[in-house]
Amino acid sequence: MRLRLAFAGAALATFSLLPAPTVRAEDRALPEELTVYVGTYTSGPEQGIFVCRLNMKTGTLTKVAGTGLGRNPSFVAVHPSRKFLYAVNEIPGDNGVPGGGGVSGFAIDPKTGLLSPINDQSSAGAGPCHLVVDATGQVVLVANYGGGSVASLPLREDGKLMPAATHIQHEGSSVNQQRQEKPHAHSINVDPGNRFAVAADLGTDKVYIYKLNAKSGTLSVNDPPFASVTPGAGPRHFAFHPGGKFTYVINELDSTVTAFAFNGETGALKPIQTVSTLPAGFAGNNTTAEVQVHPSGRFLYGSNRGHNSLAIFSVDAERGTLTAVGHEPTQGKIPRNFGIDPTGHYILACNQDSDTIVVFRVDLATGKLQATGSKIEIPKPVCVKFVDLAS
Repeated sequence: MRLRLAFAGAALATFSLLPAPTVRAEDRALPEELTVYVGTYTSGPEQGIFVCRLNMKTGTLTKVAGTGLGRNPSFVAVHPSRKFLYAVNEIPGDNGVPGGGGVSGFAIDPKTGLLSPINDQSSAGAGPCHLVVDATGQVVLVANYGGGSVASLPLREDGKLMPAATHIQHEGSSVNQQRQEKPHAHSINVDPGNRFAVAADLGTDKVYIYKLNAKSGTLSVNDPPFASVTPGAGPRHFAFHPGGKFTYVINELDSTVTAFAFNGETGALKPIQTVSTLPAGFAGNNTTAEVQVHPSGRFLYGSNRGHNSLAIFSVDAERGTLTAVGHEPTQGKIPRNFGIDPTGHYILACNQDSDTIVVFRVDLATGKLQATGSKIEIPKPVCVKFVDLAS
């Protein structure tokens, strides 16, 4: 693995990071509504990022506006201050970098939730597909699928993106010659302690581990530098358990989830279990996309594209292992990302090929899902993120 570092002299904001008290999802007071941002694949100027409202009492989702902002803003991330939103521009080349995509920053209107552009920066690689803001709000981390790399972009106090301070190029391949001919960094996430970043690479069957320095806005290779999954599995998206002791990666190519024990001091990942996301006897074509842990830590969900469902698992609190609970059809084709609202009461499933988002209510005792009857049409929805503007 080659490592290329370029430090940008950016003025960085400092945010206090206070430990949040442990509150069960079912005990949290529900806000009246949440603002929902939807990332999409675009085919016209009226599309881009969409702004919606979720009524927390009824589970009704309402489309407010299509912003027309972003070029293939497939994945979005919200700043912890709730003042800014960032989106990848999932395109082959942009911003003057051959084969490079982009990241765009937007200011969130505190009253309406509407967005206004701040600035754009290169993602330092082709086809950026996933990004995250660290817990202190000082840096955006981005995964470049086409380029097989990850990068860190420091943030100014006004939300402006600075040029990439770190660019790390993955190397290698794996056994699937059509999908794993080279590295394909598919996601990047930050651990609950804000000390490590973890990048799932579909092309190399590795989950890379990096040390995160939020103050300087940089990444560096960790020791150990990665954990491996079964050859041909194709790790795609990644989720930390809120307790901080376990992590989960969903494997796109063999439709499985691998559970790891996570060492918050060293960043080491130790595999403990791999389970199928599909029901017994399913013989059709399927790939997976998203994995998320319920805010209570009691349940895990993964999306199946082909079976067109959300796989539901219960989580053993002591061992981190998964037990299958069932599957809920998403009422559409090719469910990509889905979102669990911060209170844990609702899941919004993005059916990319049906151009719909469907709302499900979560049974907080069992983790099972029930459709609320609310469904909206949005072209090529990929990702949903929630903001409580009233808090």
